[in-house]
Amino acid sequence: MRALLQRVSKASVSVDGETVGAIGPGLAILLGVGKSDTEKDSDWLAAKCAGLRIFEDDEGKMNRSLLDTGGEALIISQFTLCGDARKGRRPSYADAAPPETAIPLYEKFIAEIENRGIRVATGVFGAMMEVDIHNSGPVTIVVDT
Repeated sequence: MRALLQRVSKASVSVDGETVGAIGPGLAILLGVGKSDTEKDSDWLAAKCAGLRIFEDDEGKMNRSLLDTGGEALIISQFTLCGDARKGRRPSYADAAPPETAIPLYEKFIAEIENRGIRVATGVFGAMMEVDIHNSGPVTIVVDT
């Protein structure tokens, strides 16, 4: 699994012009699920994302996590994160999990974040989405399992 985390002041996602998810301060998490990913990967990645210290403390140092700040998470499925662009000019998505594998792991990831007391908003799996991200910092981190 691969997560691209962006620390945000706010973020939202729309499908067909209608907002389906929105958050205030917190993390926008774009999540890619690979063919070989497991529930264990989902659990580990959720814990990592929730606990990653990328929010500023009172002294301006990145020393606080989403759990520490009480922030929210916007979680969006994004199979293109599993793309391999090392060869040619068109990425290969051969390593991306098919929907029957990806959807349960995506949903498990969401549940694991929520189980930590974090408010979660989501996009719509497999839909064409427009994501509005107000990156704060900017801070962008990639986390792989």
